[in-house]
Amino acid sequence: MQDFSPQNIIEILKTYMPKNMDSIALHEPYLAGNEWDYVKSCLDTGWVSSAGNFVDRFEKDLADFTGTKYAVAVANGTAALHTIYLLAGISTNDEVLVPTLTFVATCNALAYCEAIPHFVDVNNTTLGIDPEKLEDYLKDIAKIKQNICVNKFTQRPIKALVVTHTFGHPADLDSILAICNRYHIKLIEDAAEALGSLYKGKHVGHAGLAGALSFNGNKIITTGGGGAILTDDLELAKQAKHITTTAKQPHAFLYFHDRVGYNYRMPNINAALGCAQLEQIQTFLSSKRNLAKQYKKSWQDIEGISFFVEPEFATSNYWLNTLLLDNKYYTQRDTILKLAHTNGIKARPVWTLMHKLPMYASCPRMALNTAENLEQSAINIPSSVFLTQDHP
Repeated sequence: MQDFSPQNIIEILKTYMPKNMDSIALHEPYLAGNEWDYVKSCLDTGWVSSAGNFVDRFEKDLADFTGTKYAVAVANGTAALHTIYLLAGISTNDEVLVPTLTFVATCNALAYCEAIPHFVDVNNTTLGIDPEKLEDYLKDIAKIKQNICVNKFTQRPIKALVVTHTFGHPADLDSILAICNRYHIKLIEDAAEALGSLYKGKHVGHAGLAGALSFNGNKIITTGGGGAILTDDLELAKQAKHITTTAKQPHAFLYFHDRVGYNYRMPNINAALGCAQLEQIQTFLSSKRNLAKQYKKSWQDIEGISFFVEPEFATSNYWLNTLLLDNKYYTQRDTILKLAHTNGIKARPVWTLMHKLPMYASCPRMALNTAENLEQSAINIPSSVFLTQDHP
């Protein structure tokens, strides 16, 4: 067992830097398939905007890959979440249970609906919502009134729960769904980071009402920007496509919109990228699992630090690999991060917890001890697909 040392940690990370690079990003896109040909096809035909064959193909390919009945491609992951929230009936002064350890888009899309995030804690097994703590908490603060879950202290309805599959690791969906059913709460999956991740052999994203994906440039596949809504509900899928296309009624030449809609559809040129990327998804997943396996081996003999591995019930895409410091080394986190950046390694801490952001600081919350510890201990390290290529 080697002694804990920030410099030792950096030296290990440097062994993963490809020989032809002097820096490595946290997660870069890997464009090695038909991306050029498909995008050129859009340019050659003029089909570059929010209609075109690649959009239809991408939606079908996504549904086939994830095992959901329907996929609706949209402009980004935030748009996907916002649309799902609207279709879930979330509106002004509704409370929605959200892990405080999440990306800000999970909460921002609720703010667009004038709803109120209600923060809950996570656990160390999944980095997602802790169902045992959640159950105990709801026993204290929730009551059921006419089949509606109500916060006893604020008298506001608790309309939904958003589960985040943090860094691509599936949360404990069965336990969380059971709680949602008992308390008449709608389950929504923020699967923005989890394309290719399986919960008990089934792709994440359709355990509840719907799931949201993201295809930002740093995700496991990219469309440049982009996101998608996954659902097994035909009517929800129809409504999602309708309101993300400005709620325009189909007509050859008339423009009639039957509700407030949004210009959220994914452009064809972005979908073209997505089709080419999705063709390579199995290779990407295999490479990322190999990288995680190598990382786990690299850290197993370093005192005071561990590599986070997927829960037993899950097959993770290992979108972002994560190191965890023992509590006596929390104070070394920023030293490690500064050293990493000095050496061209773009490691990062986890997001600032949502309840610590000024716009959400007054929102209701339970005790968030585990998330607060993870905020001090977790470091995301470079996770790009190609990092396994030059490493023994």
